[in-house]
Amino acid sequence: MNAVFLCTVAVFSVGLSISGAERARQNLNTDDLPPMEANDRESEYYRIVTLSTPPEAVIEAGSLLELPDGRIAVGTRRGEIYFVTGLESDPPQPRWKLFANGLTEVFGLAWRDGILYATQQAELTRVLDTDGDGRADRFETVSDAWAWGGEHEFTFGSGFDRDGAIWTVHGLTDSYTSDRLFRGWALRHFPDGRWEPMASGLRSPGGVGFNAAGDVFYLESQGPWGSACTLKQLRKGAFMGHPISNKWWDKAPGFGPSPTEPEGTEESRRYTESKRIPQLVLPSVTFPYKRMGQSASGLMLDVSEGRFGPFAGQFFVGDYTLSLVMRAEMEVVDGAYQGACYPFRQGFATGLIGGMLTKQGHILVGGSKRGWPVRGLSPNALQRLDWTGKTPFEVLTTRIRTNGFEFRFTLPVDPSTAADVRSYSLETFTHHYYGAYGGPEIEQAGHEIRSASVSDDGLTVRLVVDELIPGHIHELHFPGVRGLQGQSLVHDVAYYTLNRLPGPSSK
Repeated sequence: MNAVFLCTVAVFSVGLSISGAERARQNLNTDDLPPMEANDRESEYYRIVTLSTPPEAVIEAGSLLELPDGRIAVGTRRGEIYFVTGLESDPPQPRWKLFANGLTEVFGLAWRDGILYATQQAELTRVLDTDGDGRADRFETVSDAWAWGGEHEFTFGSGFDRDGAIWTVHGLTDSYTSDRLFRGWALRHFPDGRWEPMASGLRSPGGVGFNAAGDVFYLESQGPWGSACTLKQLRKGAFMGHPISNKWWDKAPGFGPSPTEPEGTEESRRYTESKRIPQLVLPSVTFPYKRMGQSASGLMLDVSEGRFGPFAGQFFVGDYTLSLVMRAEMEVVDGAYQGACYPFRQGFATGLIGGMLTKQGHILVGGSKRGWPVRGLSPNALQRLDWTGKTPFEVLTTRIRTNGFEFRFTLPVDPSTAADVRSYSLETFTHHYYGAYGGPEIEQAGHEIRSASVSDDGLTVRLVVDELIPGHIHELHFPGVRGLQGQSLVHDVAYYTLNRLPGPSSK
């Protein structure tokens, strides 16, 4: 492994200003909460259960982790770590035990060899109970390789990767500048204190984790240089899109020359800039702003092997502002991940920050409404999402083909409606790639569905369309598709982020 560090770094402070042109392009209404149409069918398949918390505590869950013995570790925004049992019993019977306090915004937890690791804002910490009384009494700094000094400089941490390292992702200073070392970077850290820089260009991450193959992804919030929340793959030497943190590129030995500066004009598009800037990573999944999510947080992999329904191996993603959970799944095309997102479940009590999907098949989410506008008005809450055992009629996966799409459904479709091209619609759009805060959907275009064919088992539909546009989100609706019992889809939209077209063999 190259360029691995053993040192502790000092705090750097560099004053950077926001240009007048950037301020002029800001969308000052990005915090307006959009109207959302209720979907009463969601509760038929997935039920929200509110979990009791200690009356003397304020549980603003920023991270959750399932331990090998079945306990759930809960890290809070206020700096505590609790061990909880009974969260998954029916009815829930939570029993809370305070393990540690005095930390700062615990937004990541990991466990290895009987030891708990906590990502807090200023460091990655090994948290130990040396006398066996059930309370932490020793806190060891594993890594403080980054600098921190402001309340908006959030840091989220992962579990252990395939190499035995924990990834951390670091928000910018006040969302705009990188005033301290490695603000706007992803790093990874080993238990023995080694660490290494991995990627620049992050803005305001909301979570980091691994897919079923062990590859690492993080959630990015909408803002400057990003008109929607996104899910992106992290890899060493990559540039994720916000150029302000490239100032620390020379602190990452072996990375080579710093990425070319994005042009950042009204004509700039992320897809075309990626041809000019080889380090620039395209989003694997884009969550259309306000229609899906507004502040993505809590990256959750379904490890339940079917105990949570038909979505094993897929990602679930929370949203702070809209108090909901979305679903995302991906495929590899020409060596890179791209895929689709779908609505899943709205109606949570507060803004979601931390979340996980347990092996028993429950989503656990928590957070607060402190700091920004949120749809859920509870000051804080911890809630569980249970599958009722009834399979929802949904689009399970979306796959790109050279001339269209292939959809797999969770239940068989009615072949007469699914073979009718009038049962579908397709629109494409993209975004500017510039430094303004957010931005509109642009270059919208409607497209013709030319043919639809249904597999013999009724689970797969192939659509041939008039045009596919790399660099654009493809918004697909299924208003006329019905199941064998005449039911419509619980959610009739899929947003596919198209970066690369497949080869001729995928026709």
